[in-house]
Amino acid sequence: MENQTVRQVARISVGGKSVRVVLSNAFGEKPLTIGAGSVGIAGKDGNVDQATLKPLTWGGNSSVVVPPGAPILSDPIALSAEALSEISVSIFLPKKTALSSVHWDGVQTAYISGPGNFTNEAAFKADSTLKSRLFLSDIWVDAVPESEAIVFFGDSITDGNCSTPDANNRWPDHIAKRLQEANRTVAVVNEAFSGNRVLTDGMGVNALGRFDSDILSHPKVSTVVLMMGINDIGWPGENAITPDDKEPTAQDIITGYKQLIDRAHAHGVRIVGATLTPFADTFKGLPTEGYYTPEKEKIRVAVNEWIRTGGGFDGVVDFDEVMEDPAKPGYLRDDYDCGDNLHPNDAGYKAMADAVDLDVLLGSAK
Repeated sequence: MENQTVRQVARISVGGKSVRVVLSNAFGEKPLTIGAGSVGIAGKDGNVDQATLKPLTWGGNSSVVVPPGAPILSDPIALSAEALSEISVSIFLPKKTALSSVHWDGVQTAYISGPGNFTNEAAFKADSTLKSRLFLSDIWVDAVPESEAIVFFGDSITDGNCSTPDANNRWPDHIAKRLQEANRTVAVVNEAFSGNRVLTDGMGVNALGRFDSDILSHPKVSTVVLMMGINDIGWPGENAITPDDKEPTAQDIITGYKQLIDRAHAHGVRIVGATLTPFADTFKGLPTEGYYTPEKEKIRVAVNEWIRTGGGFDGVVDFDEVMEDPAKPGYLRDDYDCGDNLHPNDAGYKAMADAVDLDVLLGSAK
């Protein structure tokens, strides 16, 4: 990209009177030049409410250069935003820019302009769109002092793969809505990305490698909810996604969980484990159908048994029980299946969120 503006939308969970935007050059090999930026309450089709549109600044400057490997936090911008508001963030990229720090499965439209800086324009004419997030990492809200944050740490199922784009139908999105309806001042932070694994890099950095930067770095984080491991099981093996990778044992994955549990507890953070949902016949008929085998199912069952009974987590959410077809053990329910035997549809994601006991997420003292 060069001499173009990118406008993106993200829904916040708690409200406040000001916001700060975090941009990331985490995977960039060169400095990232942001020529200008803006933030406001999102309208439809990439437009912004003109009355709320504000320029972003960094140390009082209207532009900034982000070093390779670094994030950049904007100055606080006065913007009154209700809980569950959709916030629009625009950035102008004046120089030739490689799309290095990207969340590819954003399930949200990124609007990309033709040549020019359109950060201060309420109406936005897009030359192209993507369903990925580009450089936008976080939106911080100046919430009430007693607020806290729950971080959802997962793979494509927590990332909302197969859900309707631009509709906020990921299961953590539904949790955010439930928390607001329960008058809880709790922020929901989604730190999932499709393809993530506990033990091994692949489509991004492994969970052990990114735990500090993606979980412990968040302000006021009180709890992390871990739902990850199905890609560790499914990816390796003949006709799967990484055929040369060694297939882990259930104990390998459990050992990874124990590491994450110990590291969370060392920082005073609770950690809740979610069981791995059914995946029988995942990608059947495709070149990647080796993602599922009966032997891999045994690993999933053993991992889930430890999540439920191992005593390592501070709480457990049993999504396997919620999503399994009672007439076909090991299979995702047809009415919750988006069609690949792995990912839920919109109804499935909502069913997952509805099954969560909020007291398990927040702790019995809340």
